[in-house]
Order: sequence, then structure tokens, then C-alpha cells
Amino acid sequence: MPDRFEGDKRAADFVIVPDVTGLPFLAAREIASAMGLSLANPDPDGPPIGAIVWPNNPTIQSQQPKPGSMLYRWDSLQVWLRSDFEQDMTRKLEDSPPSVDQAHATPETPAETIEMISTSEADESAL
Repeated sequence: MPDRFEGDKRAADFVIVPDVTGLPFLAAREIASAMGLSLANPDPDGPPIGAIVWPNNPTIQSQQPKPGSMLYRWDSLQVWLRSDFEQDMTRKLEDSPPSVDQAHATPETPAETIEMISTSEADESAL
């Protein structure tokens, strides 16, 4: 067994980490689950992986540990995701874009210019 497991008293079996890079998340989750692993967000303070992947099915960009490594059964396989919402990677708007009418951006009253002047002798001596 690998050195990193020496002295660990867990009774779980060892499993070999599969290569899930490049797969859609749902397919990768099935493979990992069949191997006895669960997929996880690499950011421990971030949202759960299920919240990140729903309702889209992003692609696994990378994983840690690398394929062929050994983990205990039901350990977490950390995966980094990339969004593949559409083939051309463009985002379509559901609503029409806002009006280009500039009337809403025109102020009702013209801007005022205020000139700053000093009436104190102390202010003039500082210049």
C-alpha cells in the first residue's frame, strides 16, 4: 500500500481513482460512484457540488487526486468544473435587451458648476 496510508486505522477498502476528466458531471458521478468514490467541490467553504452543477451538466476540467491513485472507499474525489452551456459558448438572453432610448439618462435640470473660493487669509498664505 502507499506510504501515505501507513498508520491509518480505517477499515475501508482501497479503490483506484478513475479518470473522469472531460466527462459531463452526471456521467462522472456515476463512474465515481461505481468505483466507490464521491465527487466533491475542491473549495471546502464553497457550496456543495450538487448546487454548482444544477441545472446544467458541466464538464469535469480537472481532478485531484490523479487517475490511478488510491483512495479509501467513499472518499471524495475533488473535481474542477467548466461550463458548457451551449456549443458555441455564448450566452443567450431570455429577455430582450433594455431600450436604447437615452431619454431616461438625461437629467431634468442641467448640471450646476460650483466654484470654490477662499475668504480666509490663512488659506491664501498656504498657497
